[in-house]
Amino acid sequence: MCQLVSWIEKDKKLYYLTHDLIWNTKRGKEYLDYLGNSPYALGDLPGHGAIRWYFELEGGTEKEVNDFSKPKNFPDEIVGAIKGGEFRGLGTPEGLLKQSAREEYQKIRQSAYEEYQKIRQLAREEYEKIEQPAYAEYQKIRQSAYEEYQKIRQSAFWDLFADTKNRVKAWS
Repeated sequence: MCQLVSWIEKDKKLYYLTHDLIWNTKRGKEYLDYLGNSPYALGDLPGHGAIRWYFELEGGTEKEVNDFSKPKNFPDEIVGAIKGGEFRGLGTPEGLLKQSAREEYQKIRQSAYEEYQKIRQLAREEYEKIEQPAYAEYQKIRQSAYEEYQKIRQSAFWDLFADTKNRVKAWS
């Protein structure tokens, strides 16, 4: 999994993906369709593979930095994109926040996560309300079908065995 921020340097140009390029362009929407609904694939949105796909790029030098302690760790163009909020929705590099802001972020994050867990649990319970009766019905139908299969199988075997011409020599 690539880090936020990833980029490719080629021919003195930087290639990287921003929120707008992914969600507000035809090419970005094509890429999202290509990924499908996988939450794991969405984690790689700002990565080198996505960059290559989006820009139809071959070659170049892949770079990535996840040390946000100093802007000088990044090319000036990417510093501008970070400061401009162009990576919103692609990650949460907490190294950009002062301690007090990180604490506030953690409170909001924790609260949102707890709400997510509640909703997830309710959804699971609703699913189980549907799933359990459906599974019980499936089991009944399956059992009935299996019993019918056994009757046919047993009957066919013993009907054939009843005719002495069908028996192996030892049982003739």
